[in-house]
Amino acid sequence: MEDDVIIRTQLFHNQVRECIICALLFTTLYILSYLVITRFKKNAEFATDNIEDATVNRITLWMCTFTLAVSAGAVFLLPFSIISNEILLSLPENYYMQWLNGSLLHGLWNLVFLFSNISLVFLMPFAYFFTESEGFAGSRKGVMARVYETFVVLFLLTLLVLGIVWVASAIIDNDAASRESLYDLWDYYLPYLYSCISLFGVLLLLLCTPFGLSRMFTVTGQLLVKPRLLEDLEEQLNCTRFEEAAIVHKLNGKLSSCWVFFSVESLKNQFLSIHARRLKLEMRRRASPWQRNLGYPLVMLLLLALTGISVLLVGFHVFELLIDETAMPKGMQDPPLGKDSLSMFGSLGAAVEVVLIFYLMVSSVVGFYSSPLFIKLAPRKQDTTMTKIIGNCVSLLVLSSALPVFSRTLGITNFDLLGNFGRFDWLGNFYIIFLYNMLFAGLTAMCLVKKFTRAIQAELLHAFGLDRLPLPVSRSSISAQMGWANSKRLS
Repeated sequence: MEDDVIIRTQLFHNQVRECIICALLFTTLYILSYLVITRFKKNAEFATDNIEDATVNRITLWMCTFTLAVSAGAVFLLPFSIISNEILLSLPENYYMQWLNGSLLHGLWNLVFLFSNISLVFLMPFAYFFTESEGFAGSRKGVMARVYETFVVLFLLTLLVLGIVWVASAIIDNDAASRESLYDLWDYYLPYLYSCISLFGVLLLLLCTPFGLSRMFTVTGQLLVKPRLLEDLEEQLNCTRFEEAAIVHKLNGKLSSCWVFFSVESLKNQFLSIHARRLKLEMRRRASPWQRNLGYPLVMLLLLALTGISVLLVGFHVFELLIDETAMPKGMQDPPLGKDSLSMFGSLGAAVEVVLIFYLMVSSVVGFYSSPLFIKLAPRKQDTTMTKIIGNCVSLLVLSSALPVFSRTLGITNFDLLGNFGRFDWLGNFYIIFLYNMLFAGLTAMCLVKKFTRAIQAELLHAFGLDRLPLPVSRSSISAQMGWANSKRLS
């Protein structure tokens, strides 16, 4: 009897400890997410004189912050699990590391899965319709009227989605068991819906990550100072200053008659671009030789090494899929933490896996915002509307919630998926997994080859000054310019 009381007391303390740890982790992520959103949100929407709109925007901001915190939790989920396994493997008897256990990790994976469902199915649709609502016609104005309208629209949308799923199930799998399973909303419908969303996120990562891996070199090159190779920086800076002074002279009203057809707006845009180029050249001139000649090559070599390791791991995983069935991604209910290392290279290999997971996530975000379809969705500092913030939060949640499945599918890590993340039906299909790995390796190689061939060509042209040569002018372009000038003169 006494032993039973001791065991129940220990279980109670373990549950309380896990709840406290989860609450602390989520609170930290929530605060960081709030700081990120307040950096990009449009302050004019919160400083309005309309108290109703300000309240609606504030509630929407809280929902977006919650969703962004869940997205960050999904990103840290797999790296935290890998690091926990290596810590318990290195310090198995350490008293201060006993809080890292399988129960805690399983609870974190289940919470992220639950909060992801809540955010995608309820919070983000509610936030969007709540922002766009005005209340029913003839009803009393106020926040509650907008809440009622939002709930009605959400209810109708839910009925529409359920009806579409019911019809699709009747067409694809016309049996009583499949239709009866739709009645089980919690155990079947929501996991099935999240499985479809996760599949969409994995496919989106397949398209964005290879493009982002090639774009990472360009983005990093814009943030760092490039070395001087066969170029005179002082000459470029003087030319830029002369161009900037000439445009300022024109904007001050001292224009000759030949400039009457040029718009002032185009001159302002040209001035801003030249001014930005001058600031970049001055930054390059002030940079130290170590930063200019050592920092840039090292960072580029690091990016190249991470990209090469990622492609090699995917290629090795393709070979494993052909000879070993255990290479297929699968779920795991009771993770054996602290027993074996997840990498054949030990803790060093596990650290490389963690770095690669973060690198692939950053690359996917860069590729997502660099794609022509989503480039307009990119947030701007202090100039992002709430509708755009909602769209960004949904996009980041779809990408981040698919990251554990994406990393395990490509063989970046051998840590099996926990909780409901491993219950997706398509994970057991060999042809889908094999084709996915082959497409990722092929798209990444194609994007990198295209990127480096263009970059080398551009750098050679820039180094030898060939990019400043006058381009051949066709007669069609001359006639078009003359026709435009004549039309402006007649008007």
